[in-house]
Amino acid sequence: MDAGNRFVKSIGELVARTHRPEVLTSIGGFGGLFQPDFSSMKQPVLVSSVDGVGTKLIIAFKTGVYHTVGQCLVNHCVNDIAVCGAEPLFFLDYFSTGKLKQEVAYDVLKGFSIACEENGCALIGGETAEMPDIYAEGEFDLAGTVVGVVDREEIIDGSGIREGDVILGVTGNGLHTNGYSLARKVLLSKYSADDSIAELGMTIGEALLQIHPSYLQIIRRLKKMAGIRGFAHITGGGIIGNTERIVPEGLQPVVNWDSWEWPAIFSLIRKEGDVPVEDMRQAFNLGIGLTAVVSQETVDSFLKTSIPGGFRILPIGEIKTSR
Repeated sequence: MDAGNRFVKSIGELVARTHRPEVLTSIGGFGGLFQPDFSSMKQPVLVSSVDGVGTKLIIAFKTGVYHTVGQCLVNHCVNDIAVCGAEPLFFLDYFSTGKLKQEVAYDVLKGFSIACEENGCALIGGETAEMPDIYAEGEFDLAGTVVGVVDREEIIDGSGIREGDVILGVTGNGLHTNGYSLARKVLLSKYSADDSIAELGMTIGEALLQIHPSYLQIIRRLKKMAGIRGFAHITGGGIIGNTERIVPEGLQPVVNWDSWEWPAIFSLIRKEGDVPVEDMRQAFNLGIGLTAVVSQETVDSFLKTSIPGGFRILPIGEIKTSR
């Protein structure tokens, strides 16, 4: 209990840096208070998402690097509501462990605060739980919830997608937060996390801990353009599985798998594990972290659009009638 109290006091400055004018409380209370101003919206709709980072945490345990998984969690949650057209308002975290190690928890929360600042999202509360009968020494789990808002008339849900629309892919930087059970089984059976791999240009651990990027700034830019029909955040289930979630009944996304080159980490997993291509496509994003479905006549304008973060937009498929 004393360690928990010291931890809460130690993170006050980090948390305060994420606060927006709407935040009415500091950390330590029973609930986070947030007074939104929706006066500029006709019909404000709250949008929420909850998620974790899965077994990516095991890579953090093996490397002792903890701040990246905190950023991954926030960015993952923000992406999930941004594809609906929403702007993030606030984030809540859940950190559970067997025995609280203040320096580890601090690094994780530092990651939360970095990503919340970058996304303009207030970190207004969380829970730190010690459960020694559940977690092994040095282990912990993370979950997070984000709440955002969108004007009802600006919701992006894919309902306008039509046959002949084009699927554009926005590149990623690695596994993001999905497919780690397969990746670990393949790579950590042959390498250690600190092994340097020439084709990766970094260690196995560094490649697997690449921060899941936030696509919020990119979505903000693209959603204002004529011809946008829908966005899909590519998580578990791969490009097809996630793009299908926004495609109306009777239609299906068809991907040209030769239209981009896989990042080296995926080629390494496939080679070392002799993983079938179909399994790779279902388990991983394969270098495409976001898809945007756009009308055929507006494709060129999207491809000419400059997007932040060093990412690229590529035509990777189209919408066809289901067979």
